[in-house]
Amino acid sequence: MPHSPAMAAIVLFALLAVVLYLVAATALARPLLGGGQPLNRSALVLAGAAVLIHAGTLLSAHRGSLDLHFFSALSLMACVVSALTLVVNIWRPVAGLGVIVFPLTALLLALDTFAAPATAPLPLEWQIKLHVTVALLAFSVLSIAAALAILLAVQERALRHRQVGSWMRALPPLTLTETLMFRLIGAGFLLLTLTLLTGILFVDNLFGQHLIHKTVLSIIAWLVFGTLLIGRWRHGWRGRSAVNLTLVGMGVLLLAFFGTKAVLELILHRTP
Repeated sequence: MPHSPAMAAIVLFALLAVVLYLVAATALARPLLGGGQPLNRSALVLAGAAVLIHAGTLLSAHRGSLDLHFFSALSLMACVVSALTLVVNIWRPVAGLGVIVFPLTALLLALDTFAAPATAPLPLEWQIKLHVTVALLAFSVLSIAAALAILLAVQERALRHRQVGSWMRALPPLTLTETLMFRLIGAGFLLLTLTLLTGILFVDNLFGQHLIHKTVLSIIAWLVFGTLLIGRWRHGWRGRSAVNLTLVGMGVLLLAFFGTKAVLELILHRTP
């Protein structure tokens, strides 16, 4: 990484964002772990500042362009997921989301800033930028749904084993978590459908660009989430089966978006 005043400022602000993410997660985890009074408002303010600083460092480091190399793409995705987590918490307070999302975002930002090799954004036409933006939103929304699925599984397990402590009372009702999860899956499914459509319309030569694996895995994830939504609508699927399908779909999507990218860039050393 080249040394310059601008780069030093980017590193400093990235470090500040990492600290703010971790402090916000700690504040949200307080009632979950120790039974103290919730600090949700302060935590969300800190996380909001972290998201703004994170976005600023990404814009500065990549000169306002989309850098889709592995670590940069992970950091960008994490920033968007954290921003959407704030929106969800304003709409339906779910402190546990931040406890999961914010530390992961801090880790991915730190990796991009301190461990990743220097990269430069590749020139992209507006059609590809639109496709990437929709894909990023789809992945981010479904990531939050997967985090809610994890919370749902933890709540159900605690209730089943009668391990109801103060941390359980700090979480929203189980039915609210489940309803929010399915709403996010519905929104994410729609965005994933648009991602596949824009990919068909705007991306040429899937085999030549090493995108066939990503496309196939994305279609499999789309089928999993579609099956889950139909099962919920027709048969009232919920509980463990809904959680498992959500996590399976998210796992396949993670492989589609970042598994293939990791193999290409980190193992085969090919550009995206």
